[in-house]
Amino acid sequence: MNNLIESIKQLKKEKNAIILGHYYQKGEIQDIADYVGDSLALAQWAAKTDANIIVICGVHFMGETAKILCPNKKVLVPDLNAGCSLADSCPADKFESFIKEHPGYTVISYVNTSAAVKALTDVVVTSTNAKQIVESFPKDEKIIFGPDRNLGNYINSITNRSMVLWDGACHVHEQFSVEKIVELKLKYPDAIVLAHPECKGAVLKIADVIGSTAALLKYAVSHPQNEYIVATESGILHEMQKKCPDTLFIPAPPNDSTCACNECSFMRLNTLEKLYECLKNESPEITVDPVISAKAVKPIKRMLEISAQLGL
Repeated sequence: MNNLIESIKQLKKEKNAIILGHYYQKGEIQDIADYVGDSLALAQWAAKTDANIIVICGVHFMGETAKILCPNKKVLVPDLNAGCSLADSCPADKFESFIKEHPGYTVISYVNTSAAVKALTDVVVTSTNAKQIVESFPKDEKIIFGPDRNLGNYINSITNRSMVLWDGACHVHEQFSVEKIVELKLKYPDAIVLAHPECKGAVLKIADVIGSTAALLKYAVSHPQNEYIVATESGILHEMQKKCPDTLFIPAPPNDSTCACNECSFMRLNTLEKLYECLKNESPEITVDPVISAKAVKPIKRMLEISAQLGL
């Protein structure tokens, strides 16, 4: 293991590469990454790096986002099969038809989408900035929000909007069991329930704190004296435990009774071995059609600009 880690570090240095890791990656990948963050942070780091090669340890749409922002850089992912159920729930051709059924609507798309969907979008959002970006539009703005219906419903509820929602969802956040979270609350009555807004409404109703992955981490770090039940992909517990070693973090379980935590199978396709091979061979490489990229970069840059203005 140590030899593998040293080999990755050496290759990274030789090739002037940067490794960006999502919070939902395995702990050993988070530990070797130059930067670890949520989707917004990964996009922000990709946009400003001077590295020749960007390695995205996350899922495919994150690699596409980096490539769109950095068309002249080589963007690699350890496993091209690391997709996203939420992005898959929104095919570009069907989303385009949906938009045509609602003429005159502003299109806001979650970052968890393909480049082709982003190319149909006016502004991209993440769970970190969705509320603020939606609120940056007039109250009477007609908005389509896709693809996550749970996040869209939550944003509608806290902004008093009535955005038209695409009917998509993340398989990980859809699977949390309200009953099992309630059981955990009985076992740990003082525990604070942290939940990602991609969770179903029933889970959000029993949550004490709702926020993006980065926001949940920030809350836990600011209140290390608490115990926590965490309703998002369990990879975030690695960083939470590193930042708060004496705090009890309990992963919220899915409906599947055989599993005590909820993991994204796509995120877990990335391994140290694949990361090494990826850097060694400079493959698999992410490519995006230049025509699509030219359209998709506009809503991504708009998101980054608004986020910077709002201090996010």
